[in-house]
Amino acid sequence: MKISVVKNIMEANQRIAEENRRRFSEKKLLVINLMSSPGAGKTSLLEKTIQSMKADFRVGVVEGDIQSTYDAERIGQTGVPVVQINTGGACHLDSNMVQEALKGLDLTQMDLLFIENVGNLVCPAEFKLGEDFKAMILSVAEGDDKPLKYPLMFHESRVLLINKIDLLPFCDCDPDLIEERALKINPQLTIFRVSCRTGEGLDRWADWLRNQVKQRK
Repeated sequence: MKISVVKNIMEANQRIAEENRRRFSEKKLLVINLMSSPGAGKTSLLEKTIQSMKADFRVGVVEGDIQSTYDAERIGQTGVPVVQINTGGACHLDSNMVQEALKGLDLTQMDLLFIENVGNLVCPAEFKLGEDFKAMILSVAEGDDKPLKYPLMFHESRVLLINKIDLLPFCDCDPDLIEERALKINPQLTIFRVSCRTGEGLDRWADWLRNQVKQRK
């Protein structure tokens, strides 16, 4: 019975995700699902990315958290439209939550939509939301063993952003080893090394993202 229930949940999520995808496609909207563990720097990276992109493209955000509106308030200060989802304890967003959140956004006025998922290295990888691709953020403070421990996240992601590289002198972490292990899991992974504090690598990420938006159009 339990297996049947889980299968039904995943099938329902997939169906709604396809509905979301069709809606995004009709609007020629590029949608990115941002995933990471808590504290890896999703919101900080998102703030920096929005500041870099908003002069050229219309950006929107769906912000996912277990509770509070703290991150949504931060994103709102960038001047882009943002809708908050509070999961009430659930460790990930699902496609139905996103579909409901879209009622608060005018997709005809957007070129790029970020969905900032709940901080978790397990569940978000399993649930499609209708996004074009998943982007995973991993801070060097988390160590270089994460591809070995959470392979599905790396397998399902199209982009890996190795964040907080300014902390490398203070961390027992080898970013070369992160890349080597991640690429064994997913050879198609596009990898950026970035620091929101110093700005290192952010231009490369933003330039790559601009090309993705242009191709979507």
